[in-house]
Amino acid sequence: KKWWVERTGPKTWIGHSPRGSTVVMAPTDADVPGAFTPGELLKLALAGCAGMSSEGPAVRRLGSDFAATIIVDSTDHPTQDRYESFTEHIQLDASALDEAGRAALVATMTRAIERSCTIGLTLRHGAIATVRIEDTPSR
Repeated sequence: KKWWVERTGPKTWIGHSPRGSTVVMAPTDADVPGAFTPGELLKLALAGCAGMSSEGPAVRRLGSDFAATIIVDSTDHPTQDRYESFTEHIQLDASALDEAGRAALVATMTRAIERSCTIGLTLRHGAIATVRIEDTPSR
């Protein structure tokens, strides 16, 4: 399986998945409609992963039609071009549950995210990213 990005113009890249999906990436100063920055995609990946990882426990307690929103805040490093931390805020309506039910929901959703969210696990365990520059002459 290969995931890749291709440069399509100044400061503009299109990401591809092996399933045929695409996403446009550009910095905010490029003013490319519909584009995400790589940092925005990281935050969305973290939020989406948490949502998918915790959906099962939420469905069991709230029903299959529950609504949820996950907001990700980040803290920028003061001098380096990187994030120091992320906070995920999972917003959902648990008013149908009593206090014990809400506590159980929070505990099981948290465990599910901590156990099976690949993006969160990758960040917490400090994955190594290796870069290799390959000279591939045009034909």
